[in-house]
Amino acid sequence: MRGIRSGIAGLICLGLALTGCTGGPEATGVVKTLVIGATLEPPTLNPFENTAASIPQVELYNVYETLLKVDSTGQLQPLLAQAWEVSQDRTEYTFHLNPAATFASGNKVDADAVVANIERLQGDPKLSETLAAQLKVVAGAEKVDAETVVIKLTRPSMMWLYDMTSTLGMMVDPSSEVDLAKDTAGSGPYQLREYNIGQSVVLEKNPNYWGTPARFDEVTFRYFLDPNAMNAAMLAGDLDIISNLQAPDAMSQFADETRFTTVVGSTNGEVVLGLNHDNPALAKLEVRQAITMAIDRQALMDTVWNGQGTLIGSMTVPTDPWYEDLSGTNPYDPAKAKQLLAQAGYASGLTLKLRVPVVPYATKSAQFVTSALRDIGVTATIEELEFSRWIQEVLVDGNYDLTIVSHVEARDLGKFADSSYYWHNDDPTFAELYQAADEADSANQVPLMQQAARRLADQAAAVWLFCLPNIVIAKPGLSGIADNMTTLSFDLTTIAHS
Repeated sequence: MRGIRSGIAGLICLGLALTGCTGGPEATGVVKTLVIGATLEPPTLNPFENTAASIPQVELYNVYETLLKVDSTGQLQPLLAQAWEVSQDRTEYTFHLNPAATFASGNKVDADAVVANIERLQGDPKLSETLAAQLKVVAGAEKVDAETVVIKLTRPSMMWLYDMTSTLGMMVDPSSEVDLAKDTAGSGPYQLREYNIGQSVVLEKNPNYWGTPARFDEVTFRYFLDPNAMNAAMLAGDLDIISNLQAPDAMSQFADETRFTTVVGSTNGEVVLGLNHDNPALAKLEVRQAITMAIDRQALMDTVWNGQGTLIGSMTVPTDPWYEDLSGTNPYDPAKAKQLLAQAGYASGLTLKLRVPVVPYATKSAQFVTSALRDIGVTATIEELEFSRWIQEVLVDGNYDLTIVSHVEARDLGKFADSSYYWHNDDPTFAELYQAADEADSANQVPLMQQAARRLADQAAAVWLFCLPNIVIAKPGLSGIADNMTTLSFDLTTIAHS
């Protein structure tokens, strides 16, 4: 049974619950289920026309599969493709498909299907700007034989292969005529059962899955308004996992090791104090440096996120191959910050709009930031927006001076090379450095990408407050929970009841 029902949209934190985990329905009549609490419900199920991270959180690797996937250490692994090769000029990728792979309908995931998916994306007028930008480097795809496909690029691109492990690479059954906003047509171990807007997304086991069968018969992503409600549900025994604790100051509540297991790792979530470079004041390097130096980021992380997370100084995180600690760039120095403001012509002060989405890390960080900026003569007026409104007015319309949001996409350094993106960072030097790194061979990719990341830090293109931690609270007995969240997926394929 599949369907869609209306409800009240809400923001919650991510959690997961398990009931009836002994034996399958065929053997015992017991249905194995998982219930997952999640932050920000999907506004649609179509991941190609909406960039909300909550969509691939549910669908990536679970419902829709990709040619390759990224594991919890950040390494590429086979999925629909068993193997792949790259041409000497690095513009042609040959993928050898798994002959067993099928969509939930039973249709083969063959070379024709891969070509059809690439062509569908290239011809989609509603394709999101993010995916359209990632797709620009793709010249086309050609079938070699039923199980071999070649994807050709217009230039070498190391980042493209990683993009294909995420939303861009999700393979949809070409024969399906379902509305992807309300239903699914993938090849993964799960398929959609119900989409209850404002309440939940329910997945069910794909009985025709070509690979290792799903370990649960039904998985529900359920959405709550308050992270404290999720914590209370966990403490009451109604949940089996909190997938990423949104109230780290509550960690002590789960200290009883006989009831809970705590796993702490890293995510791709750079919490960024975004600066709108279209603002004449923020276009000045001295002002951006002053704002950075005004904020004691260690104290902010201690206050806002209970000291959990990693200080970062650029758009890179610890699981990136080119990560290095740049948190000491433009260090905390309020006196120097005041001098820089005076040099830029703002000795008498500066007033800015700080518009943030209503999510815990953003609203808490905003209070800290406004206090710190006040000390150097900058008045930041806070306005809190529901996330959907933030997306339209800040991300799309660019109506802001300052904002705070976590960018959870993997390897997203290149967003600063796009001057049309909502930061409006117009730095040709960085754009050239980034493209050179993207086009480099394997021996030069890391040092060149590090050079690009350092340029961002030196130019104070934004203020990187910290990298969100991956804090998982689970009941004993669940295995396969990844330490690090290296993709947008809440990957169900690794979780089992031991």
